[in-house]
Amino acid sequence: MYRAFLIKYAEIGIKGKNRFIFENILKRNIANALAKLRDGYEISKEQGRVFIECPEGFDYDDTIEALQHVFGVAGICPVYVIDNIEFENLKKGVGDYVEQAYPDKNFTFKVEARRADKSYPVTSPEICAKTGAHLLDRFPEMKVNVHDPDVEFMVEVRNRGYVYSEVIPGPQGMPVGSSGKAMLLLSGGIDSPVAGWMIAKRGVTIDAVYFHAPPYTSERAKQKVVDLAKIVSRYAGPIRLHVVNFTDIQLYIYEQCPHEELTIIMRRYMMRIAEAIAEKRGCQALITGESIGQVASQTVESLLTTNAVCKLPVFRPVIGFDKQDIVEISQKIGAFETSIQPFEDCCTIFVAKHPVTKPILSVIEKSEKKLSEKIDELVEKALETVEVINVRW
Repeated sequence: MYRAFLIKYAEIGIKGKNRFIFENILKRNIANALAKLRDGYEISKEQGRVFIECPEGFDYDDTIEALQHVFGVAGICPVYVIDNIEFENLKKGVGDYVEQAYPDKNFTFKVEARRADKSYPVTSPEICAKTGAHLLDRFPEMKVNVHDPDVEFMVEVRNRGYVYSEVIPGPQGMPVGSSGKAMLLLSGGIDSPVAGWMIAKRGVTIDAVYFHAPPYTSERAKQKVVDLAKIVSRYAGPIRLHVVNFTDIQLYIYEQCPHEELTIIMRRYMMRIAEAIAEKRGCQALITGESIGQVASQTVESLLTTNAVCKLPVFRPVIGFDKQDIVEISQKIGAFETSIQPFEDCCTIFVAKHPVTKPILSVIEKSEKKLSEKIDELVEKALETVEVINVRW
């Protein structure tokens, strides 16, 4: 019955004269998502709508699923297409749609109409009234209820007629590629994939960096992070994952610095390295999965001390979330089962028994001076040996 979809968007509609830019990016992202299924989808836009014409033999369920992973899509409407929009034929087409879509017709309904072309000889209120009367004549068991109907039939008249009564929720947000680029510090935990997903939902293109510490962290731990990047990429598009060998830096910090400060000093060097890669990649921000009070390195004092090494803004979208809030989003996006796999991304040998929870910046900077002999060389080596993995769903 369906050979086309009408795509609704939300925020894009308030972008004024720049709206076409966001529409074009959304159209491109939809085309990329559907191209993974098969060739032949035709995507067009007109007057606040995006339309998808489907190829012969397309898979309905796969198409819906692909569209539900495209940020910027607020609603997916399977539409019944009426090629001849002469009004008598339009009314009949709406009736044919009801005949096929609703075997049981014991329900209340209303009709809403929208004319894209105001020269169409029947006004929107007339379309509603006359089409509703046609449905009552054709299906006497149906009843009108304009205030709280069981079913609402939407009729849009453009170069063709489109009828729909179902709006399947999309992921909403802004189309990826419309809001700059940022570098995600991706670990193997629950929080950072959620943080990346949330920022991508605002239209930001995502790169990622992962700090690997062989032999203390295994290849399975690394693969886990690649798998998480792949899950995020289903929404965010292709992700360039930078794998940094952090072992020598961790060992040197462990040897030279007070052990209660290990976590915060290591975190500061991770941020320095992530920022260096971000700047080379043209990123305008960093993204982390930090949440206040969750661990010792995520107190307000620790975050202040970490931020002191960054010039780029640091986005922390889950900063005020409870753990359960984060878990629920992780489950929603399909990352949770991968995140809880028992492959640690940081060896316990580098975690102090009693880490400092309220670090003082001047004290941490004083401790870092003990690293001056070799740390710049180690950081440079880490940057020169970055492994780049192109990840896509």
